[in-house]
Amino acid sequence: MATIDVFDSKSNKVGTVDLDDSVFNAEIREHLIHEAIRVQLTNRRAGTVAVKNRSAVAGSGKKPFRQKGTGGARQGCKRAPQYPGGGVAFGPQPKVYNLSMNRKAHKAAMKSALTYLCKEAKMTVLNSLQLEAISTKEFVSVLNAFSLKKTLVVIEDSNVNLELSARNVKDVKVLKAEGLNVYDMMNFKNVIFTEAAVKKVEGALQS
Repeated sequence: MATIDVFDSKSNKVGTVDLDDSVFNAEIREHLIHEAIRVQLTNRRAGTVAVKNRSAVAGSGKKPFRQKGTGGARQGCKRAPQYPGGGVAFGPQPKVYNLSMNRKAHKAAMKSALTYLCKEAKMTVLNSLQLEAISTKEFVSVLNAFSLKKTLVVIEDSNVNLELSARNVKDVKVLKAEGLNVYDMMNFKNVIFTEAAVKKVEGALQS
């Protein structure tokens, strides 16, 4: 069973924690990581883009001139796409983006991402991360103690002081353990877990 060092908020080592090999030392399946990210980003799309086709454009349906004898091409109405102000031909229409990924594959993708973080030393574990008051300065001092930038912070439960302290810090995001996802783990250069959050994630992903 692998272990990882545990630090306090001032970067002092205070112990170690055992990591479940089935979660933090799994096979890294890059194709599942890619699929999980694709599903997540696709489902974020609103799908509300739309244009007016010739039936939706206001205007007359009368033929602009007679069918034959003019020497020009026949025309049906001025709402056709080739006329200024006419409808758009084959333009985008509203659609629903609803991709899915089966639970077993999603778990494997999460384990692959966590294993990657662990092996690449992009994962830091703190014994706790509690702020006595809302203080961006105090939160930034914690990050500076570890020389971390573009950081994802994963906590076990809601922590209002921490969340409000971090909300204005550039390239930092705070997530509860149940909201952890593959995209955010891959998007941020470093991930900070509280020790309790590690156990909570392990409990959710253990087979």
